[in-house]
Amino acid sequence: MASFFDRLEDKIRARLSRAPILYALIGAVGIILMWKGVEETAGIFPVLYGPASFFLGVFILLVSGLLVSFFIGDSIIISGFKREKKFADKTEKEILAAEKSDTAEILAKLNHIEHDLHDIKAEQQ
Repeated sequence: MASFFDRLEDKIRARLSRAPILYALIGAVGIILMWKGVEETAGIFPVLYGPASFFLGVFILLVSGLLVSFFIGDSIIISGFKREKKFADKTEKEILAAEKSDTAEILAKLNHIEHDLHDIKAEQQ
């Protein structure tokens, strides 16, 4: 059953990715309808009004690990640890230099992997 939905999702994503504006609109409607349903369902339970709803939501987000990552984002936290500038504050030269450095590092690792694979093939023959 799960593989059916995985295949269906893959087909729909492949088609919608060709029309990004339509994809965004469909996603927006889906998200809004989901939250509308959550709000209306919460309205059934009187205990979920006001502060109780807020604190329960914060608790759920904290224990699931989503509070910080959703509202702040991993890249902001990592850039704070590294004491880097925010992406919006970086100049074009700084961004290109960082991308060039990252690309060079990735290529070096790929070359190392390629050499290791050649060595393994040579040992097997």
